[in-house]
Amino acid sequence: MTTNSRIKSSSARCTRPVLVAEPAAKPVFEPFTLSDIQQTLPMLRSSRSRSCDFTAGGVFMWVDYFGYERCIVGGDTLFIRGLSEDFTRRPAFSLPVGRMPLTEAVAFLREYCHENGIPLFFSAIPEDRLEELRELGVEQVEELTDWADYIYRASDLATLTGKAYSKKRNHVNRFISDNPGYRLETIDDSNLPELIDFFSALDIESEKVDPVMSEYEREQCLDVLRNYHLYPFEGAILRDGEGRIVAFTAGELVGDTLILHIEKMRHDVSGAGEAINKFFAEKMLAEHPELQYINREDDSGDPGLRFAKESYHPAFRLRKYNVLMKA
Repeated sequence: MTTNSRIKSSSARCTRPVLVAEPAAKPVFEPFTLSDIQQTLPMLRSSRSRSCDFTAGGVFMWVDYFGYERCIVGGDTLFIRGLSEDFTRRPAFSLPVGRMPLTEAVAFLREYCHENGIPLFFSAIPEDRLEELRELGVEQVEELTDWADYIYRASDLATLTGKAYSKKRNHVNRFISDNPGYRLETIDDSNLPELIDFFSALDIESEKVDPVMSEYEREQCLDVLRNYHLYPFEGAILRDGEGRIVAFTAGELVGDTLILHIEKMRHDVSGAGEAINKFFAEKMLAEHPELQYINREDDSGDPGLRFAKESYHPAFRLRKYNVLMKA
């Protein structure tokens, strides 16, 4: 599928990263497909943010839940339309990413919104990009308090050193003691069928305050595993001393940050969650010396999930905002 096949190509605005006062092609938003991952990945990674929202997993795992559609202009600038990343489900846009300057991209969307009689409303704008939007004329800014990403120092999660991590170390040591001969494996074609069977049968405790979101996440995790080769993911499986899968995790490396999209475990195996967390951080640090941070995403307002994420002592939380632009 050609991602911009429905966008008229006669306008210079669609073929140059810098726009001038020429008639622009009208944006045409179309559904994402998994075949779009490779083309959109460079644009997403040009965002210069550690937010999980500008990653393949952050977009493609949540396409149906947030109703994401895409418009690619000039082959190098991505516009995403969908629903706000909170529970209000308002029509919203993501921050445009790619080679087009933000000033021109916002003007492009302002014209689109004017012609369609809708407000220009952005959702999940990370705090490190908020000031750029303010300079372009903001009507209202609202913090999404339940949707901030938890960012940790990779070295902290890989070593669990210090008094603050004593309980985590105890859990990991318990797992090691209970499971002599345990092993950590890279997810690949040889173990994917077994992993799919494991996850399909796994009794997962709800991790989302919204049961619809929780069920959707489960189905998307299965879909990722079935199409794992299409995602730019690195992942690992943890086996117990008998060789049985007890946990797995997967994420993608963006610059100096690992964004963890999936982490699942058997809750009846003591220390399995803490062990996969630590061992995978160790593995990624050894393989990627540039790694500095690990983004474990948001808590979606779930108190239990919030407690679990805070127990690992994040270096900071990357706040996000809904932004209504001036007409």
